[in-house]
Amino acid sequence: MKLFFKKIGYLSLMLFLISLISFAAIHAAPNSFFAAGALNPNMTPEVLEHLKAVYGLDKPLHIQYFDWILNLVSLDFGVSFVTGQNVIDMVKERIGVTLVMNITSMVFVFMISVYLGIKAAMNSDKLGDILIKQLSLFSFSMPSFYLALLLILLFSVKLEWFPIAGLHSIEAKEGFAEYMDMAWHLFLPVFVMIFVSLGSMIVYVRSLVTEILKSDYYFFAKARGLGDKELLRYFVLPNLMPPIVTLLGLSLPGLIGGSVILESIFGIEGMGQLFYMSALSRDYPVIMGILMVTAFLTLLGNMFADLILLKLNPYFKRT
Repeated sequence: MKLFFKKIGYLSLMLFLISLISFAAIHAAPNSFFAAGALNPNMTPEVLEHLKAVYGLDKPLHIQYFDWILNLVSLDFGVSFVTGQNVIDMVKERIGVTLVMNITSMVFVFMISVYLGIKAAMNSDKLGDILIKQLSLFSFSMPSFYLALLLILLFSVKLEWFPIAGLHSIEAKEGFAEYMDMAWHLFLPVFVMIFVSLGSMIVYVRSLVTEILKSDYYFFAKARGLGDKELLRYFVLPNLMPPIVTLLGLSLPGLIGGSVILESIFGIEGMGQLFYMSALSRDYPVIMGILMVTAFLTLLGNMFADLILLKLNPYFKRT
């Protein structure tokens, strides 16, 4: 319980620092939504000042930050400059599909990279190892936006197997058919997310397993006559899981950031697309709201990764 409260305190401190840095960076950016002529060239300076007063932008920065933090505690992220909607409602509408894409891709990346990394390490310099290393190199060097465009041209335009963009078909029915239709639309973007993330993870797993196979305890266990399955279960996997879990926790920001590009390319109404459109229109309340939600999910994922590490290796409780 003491460790849990320690983690909560750390999470709260990090959120505060992230909010402070993000708020300062947003307000230090050149131009603004209320810049003269940005909304309407015919607007007078008096009208612009009135709009700033309505949104509280006429106050000193430290007062604006203090008011924003107080509202943030009650999950009030403000109102969008563009649509006039509550930011929290806009995030709720779009966060689901982004989480589904990222969690699904992370699960498949974990399973595939662990399997292929172990397979490559235990067949070092053989044909299987060479093929897996080539696949890793190809995955690592492939830009996500380029692969997405290639898949759209091939499977959506040429073969017409998958939709070009969007999340739902016009004729989609409710119930189970609706979820199948959504999965059909998400197949290509999730595949891209999985493929471009596999390369570095496979190489990392292979290097870890190679070190384990060279260790004294592995040679001792093998000399006792244990089979490959027993060696894998009792010696390779237990020593492999802690660094893999740590890496997965640290890779959360990259996965969420990558969805910005893919959601824009595939026309998926998720948080990535919302962030991109808000950045173009300088919709600061939406940008700040998405940054804080993303930061919270990232820190929460890292906290869960630490708790899983304690379960995998109880030694960390004493350090």
